[in-house]
Amino acid sequence: MTLWRTGQGFDAHAFCMGRPLILGGVHIPYEKGLAGHSDADVLVHSIMDALLGAAALGDIGRHFPPTDNAYKDISSLDLLEKVSHLLTINGWMVGNVDATIIAENPRMSAFNKEMEDNIQCRIAGKPVVNVKATTTEGMGFPGRGEGIASMAVALISRNKEE
Repeated sequence: MTLWRTGQGFDAHAFCMGRPLILGGVHIPYEKGLAGHSDADVLVHSIMDALLGAAALGDIGRHFPPTDNAYKDISSLDLLEKVSHLLTINGWMVGNVDATIIAENPRMSAFNKEMEDNIQCRIAGKPVVNVKATTTEGMGFPGRGEGIASMAVALISRNKEE
């Protein structure tokens, strides 16, 4: 018998000057980056939270606290690899990940495939990864150009003894 679980994740960061904009491990050309302790990759953060939530293993703040200097400016893809390992040692396999970036600007559809590839190769088993982007048509903090948000859902499975 196979046990299936889903998890959802959400993250948001404000724009700031003097940092590169990194989404899905891709440097997106833009005049602002995102504020945060790590590289502030909201896309990967939402995916990590979806994976951890599906496995009932807490959240990224529990595993990689922003008060720990070991994670200062770290690549979120490296953290995703650690989350993938954590799922593997707990007997979970990732089936698929579906994520949406929420931002008025910059436009990023040209980078979606590269983001998907970066994320897929950091998760054991190379699951199906889908990345989309949308706007809020001027509403809320993303619509006002104050930052970027991302939400993700993940499906994981493991064999359950009967």
